[in-house]
Amino acid sequence: MTVLKRAWPTIYDYILVILGTVIQAVALRIFFVPANLASGGVSGIAQLINHYTHWPIGMMVFFGNLPLFLLGWRYLGGRRFALRTATAILTLSFMTDALLWLPFFPRNGLTNDLVLNSLYGAVISGVGYGLVYRGQGTSGGSDILARILNHYRGIPITQSYLMTDALVILGAGFIFGWDKALYAIITLYVSGLVVDTTMEGSGTVRTALIITSQPTQVAENILNEMERGVTVLSGTGAYTGKDRPVLYTVVTRSELQVLKSIVHQADPAAFMVIGAAHEALGEGFQPFKKQ
Repeated sequence: MTVLKRAWPTIYDYILVILGTVIQAVALRIFFVPANLASGGVSGIAQLINHYTHWPIGMMVFFGNLPLFLLGWRYLGGRRFALRTATAILTLSFMTDALLWLPFFPRNGLTNDLVLNSLYGAVISGVGYGLVYRGQGTSGGSDILARILNHYRGIPITQSYLMTDALVILGAGFIFGWDKALYAIITLYVSGLVVDTTMEGSGTVRTALIITSQPTQVAENILNEMERGVTVLSGTGAYTGKDRPVLYTVVTRSELQVLKSIVHQADPAAFMVIGAAHEALGEGFQPFKKQ
């Protein structure tokens, strides 16, 4: 039991990586391939080659990832990278072709509507990528190239993706038509949003910095009425030179209006700055998880 408990975080990572790549393969086969939407990466290049050669896409994804995997192993290093990325590449390559073996699988997709294919494909593949990233892995392909460019050339990862995927989309425009290429750009954008949501979760919270002449009353009301913690920070007014305590608290989006009401009732002249945080870990919010 102790061994399993110790190994569970790693096992959980691999479950996420495998599940994420299976979801990516489903999105590729149901939405992207039937609609000729090559949104980038090695899988997009495989689609372009498949259009002329009819070689299996999964097989080309595997062989196309091999040199990139070796580059990543050489320049990014680490056993964790190698094992998780190898698992992702093998699963994605196998499932992309294996799904066609299922007798009930919709080989021609679910719809001919380009809008539906691009949006639903983006959402489903974005969830898949997000799960792989949460499992501390990569899906190979442009993921590896983008990280190498970021690590050694200082190029932001978003720009690295733009450079690598833009070439694939340009090729798709010549082969599949420019309308398909334009929809592929939409797919890339929506997929990126879904990846962020999957990685960070829907637990976006609000942070508040409160400067008030009634810090004790405001803090007590937040503690008693909202049962939220408050941290008192030391501040100094630049104009007056006087010490002014600053209250810091974190609440959920639904609690924000209650917080405003509490502060306003205690001190209508208070100054409050509200910000957004992607995640809150600890008492009252999500527990810390061992990575």
